Amino acid sequence: MQGNEPHEIVLSPGWFRRVLTGTTALVSVAGLVVEVLKSVYRWKGRTGVVPLLSLSHEQNLPTYYSAVLLVFAAVLSALLAVSPPRANENRRDRLAWWGLCAGFVYISIDEVLELHEHWGSGLHLRGVLHFSWVVPAGCILVVLAALYGRFLLRMPRRTRNRLVLAGAVYVTGAVLLELPLGYWTEREGQKNLEYALIDWVEETLEMAGITLFLFTTLDLLVARGVTVRFGARPATGASGGGTVGIDGPEMEPSAGSATGTRETADDR
Repeated sequence: MQGNEPHEIVLSPGWFRRVLTGTTALVSVAGLVVEVLKSVYRWKGRTGVVPLLSLSHEQNLPTYYSAVLLVFAAVLSALLAVSPPRANENRRDRLAWWGLCAGFVYISIDEVLELHEHWGSGLHLRGVLHFSWVVPAGCILVVLAALYGRFLLRMPRRTRNRLVLAGAVYVTGAVLLELPLGYWTEREGQKNLEYALIDWVEETLEMAGITLFLFTTLDLLVARGVTVRFGARPATGASGGGTVGIDGPEMEPSAGSATGTRETADDR
């Protein structure tokens, strides 16, 4: 490169899929391995590799990884909200994408701070409702299903099915599996391998659900021809500060443009 000659870095959806799948699988398998080794060798688990990698612990590597996935989901939802819709899309869907963006930001904060644990503090339930926060969480899910029903119905069938699958996987891990986990906790406590395995499945499904959502939204952005461009505003008199530009299909650049969408082997 010489002078101010423009250049570009192209990251294909296929590359993102491989990285997300590999990293999520690595975090999940590592969490399972340390739990099994902890049970076999009677590790105390207060220090060392167990609290660092276990999916049953908080404020550790899996926690922050899940939070990063959720922030990424919020960013992609925001990009879909601001990108020009395709001809057959409803412009009111922008609000739905902004709602998802806000929701993912909150859940990412909750993943670290465990705010949901206080939702059912006034309820004293037993059995599968031992973790009573699942009651208000279930009510919220019913409301969200009603609000987003038409939004999903307007989606192409394949996209709708992928989003529903991602949501179902996430909700199964985040809420539904809290029921058997609560039952087991009340019966046997938390310091046993069975509890750790249920919790491992729960957390793994949460990460898998968000990963599936990311795959779907990445493909939607590609279908819209969205390009994220960092640089100075082209308008006359611009100060030269950094901005983010979103180039949609109706702003399609010429074949030689530095910000044009480049087809790669992963996208064919």
